[in-house]
Amino acid sequence: MNMTHYMELLAVNQPWNLIIYMVIPVAFAEALVATEFFVVYSRAKSGLLRSVNKWLGIALGFYFLGIFLNLSISVVPAIEWRGTADILAVGSYLSGVIPLFSIALLELGLIGRGQTDAEKMKLHFILLTAFLVVSHVAMVFGMVDPTILGWNPGAEAPVPNSHSGH
Repeated sequence: MNMTHYMELLAVNQPWNLIIYMVIPVAFAEALVATEFFVVYSRAKSGLLRSVNKWLGIALGFYFLGIFLNLSISVVPAIEWRGTADILAVGSYLSGVIPLFSIALLELGLIGRGQTDAEKMKLHFILLTAFLVVSHVAMVFGMVDPTILGWNPGAEAPVPNSHSGH
C-alpha cells in the first residue's frame, strides 16, 4: 500500500519515531485537554489542576516547537510530495506548532498580557481546539492512501526545461 510521508515517518525507525512524533505529543495533548476541561468548568485561576494545565501547555508547546524545527530542517526540504493527501497531512501536522507554541507563550505571559483571566482562558481554549482540529486533519489525511486523491506513484516528476528551444 502507498502511504503519505506522515505515515511513513511514524512507521520507520520503530518504535522511536512513533514515540517521538505521536505518542509523546498525543499523551501531553490529551492530558492538557483533560485538565483544560476542569480548569474551564471551574474557572480555576490557581490550584493544582491549573498549575498542571499551565506546565503541560508550556512543555507541549516547546516540545512541539522542537519537532517542528527538526522536521522542517531535516525532513521537509527533501520530500518528494505524494499528492494532496501528503501535503495536507504533513502541512497540518506541522501547523500544530502555531497553537501549541502560542499556548506556551500565553502561559509564560509573553502574549495576552492586557487580557483578563477570562479572556486568557478563552484564548487558551481556542488555541487548544485549533490544535485538535489540525492534528486530526493530519491524522486523517496521513492515513489515506495518497493515490485516492490523485497521486500517481508511477508518474515521473516533470523535469524543468533548461532552454526554451526558440
